[in-house]
Amino acid sequence: MLPCAILCGGLATRLRPMTEKTPKSLITINGEPFIAHQLRLLLANRIKRIVLCTGYLGELIEDFVGDGSKFGVNVGYSFDGAQLLGTGGAIRKALPMLDDAFFVLYGDSYLPCDYRAVEAGFECAGTDALMTIYRNEGNFDSSNVEAAGGRIVRYDKRNWTPAMQYIDYGLGVFRSSAFRSVQANEHRDLSTIYQDLLADGRLAAFEVRERFYEIGSAQGIEDLKTYLSGSALIRKV
Repeated sequence: MLPCAILCGGLATRLRPMTEKTPKSLITINGEPFIAHQLRLLLANRIKRIVLCTGYLGELIEDFVGDGSKFGVNVGYSFDGAQLLGTGGAIRKALPMLDDAFFVLYGDSYLPCDYRAVEAGFECAGTDALMTIYRNEGNFDSSNVEAAGGRIVRYDKRNWTPAMQYIDYGLGVFRSSAFRSVQANEHRDLSTIYQDLLADGRLAAFEVRERFYEIGSAQGIEDLKTYLSGSALIRKV
């Protein structure tokens, strides 16, 4: 399986004051930090090489996770530095630690999908990137993807249209070439990179059927706690 970069360097302002001294990845979910659940899910999908793209309070994440061995995975770290680089800029900085192709996972997402099927879809597509999408219909968050015939027609996180029935699921697959327009230490959002790739015909789509879970909101946290309470992956390290 491909390695995975996890974006966990944001300020998590929506969850203040909970995240003033605790990075979002370390929020306690059912008795242990969220990232423990996330790493366990990746291991269950045979993803064992992981790069954590950290920024705000990233040293606390490293103190907890270490080299990943207690979770059965191999973890490396790419720190933003003095200034936050945004989700796209953070991946650009982490490229030397990744293979030519790799997964990208948002640091607040818990995604119980078939990662091997996503990787196979990427290989078949032959594009520089693939976005997983879920038919959300505005249920769990604001839908931001218009899709038809198995392809993305439009992706926009800011300007919603009624035709947007899908949502960016939170898991992408990329080749390093997808970031060739991003300069070293440039601040760039991953959403703008997705939009550029879509405009150039270099972005594939893969629809998943399993709903996503996230810890970016109070309701999301409660939904995830409920889901994990019945999961076989719950096991304290």
